[in-house]
This record gives sequence, structure tokens and C-alpha cells, in this order.
Amino acid sequence: MSKMIGPDFLSLQVSDLEASRIFYVESVGLTPVAKSPPGAVVFDTRPIPFAIRGPLVDLELADGRLGWGVSLWFACDDAEGLHAKLVAARAAIVSPPRDGPFGRFFVFRDPDGYTLTVHQATPPQP
Repeated sequence: MSKMIGPDFLSLQVSDLEASRIFYVESVGLTPVAKSPPGAVVFDTRPIPFAIRGPLVDLELADGRLGWGVSLWFACDDAEGLHAKLVAARAAIVSPPRDGPFGRFFVFRDPDGYTLTVHQATPPQP
């Protein structure tokens, strides 16, 4: 029987690829891989690659609700530190840091209005 294994790649369609690249590099702190496909920026994230790409659909038809009903959680080595960096960059913070099901977390919006959750990564057990 065929079955889906699990997430293997995450990508968001963005309205302005360069503006979003700058946001994700300078404000969020992600590092682009050396070579991305045309019209996309792939970041060096683990264990699942994350990318932004030019739109495949008319994003204006989303009426300000891009990603509505989708929850994307990203692990971070210092959630409080990243939160402070995003506040300093004047990013839209939806929810300040607090404790949740996967540890300390907060929620922010990217330039297109996608809501992303960042949580404190649990250090590996020896």
C-alpha cells in the first residue's frame, strides 16, 4: 500500500522575491544555499529544506489570507534572541514568546503576511 511519508520540502510563494530574500536573510537569519533554481531562493535549513519562490498563482486573489489555516513551525537555537532581532527589524509579531507544546515559541508575519511560528529547539540528548 502506498502512503505519504512526511514533509520533505517547504516553500512559500512570495510577491517580491528579492524583498522576501532580504527579510529571511537579514531579519530571520537564514542562509541561502549556493545554487537555487530560477525564480526561487532555497535556504540551508535542516532537517527539511525551506524556500521562497515567485508566485505560481495570482497572490492578490488571496485577499490578505496567504497561508490561512496552515501552521508552519520552525526550530530555532535561540527563540528569545530571534524574537528580539525581529522586533528590532520591525517585523510584525503576532504572538510574543511564551511556553507551548514544543517549548518556548513566538509567532511572526513575513512581508507577504504568512504567519510563521518559531520554537526553541530541544538540544539533542547525549
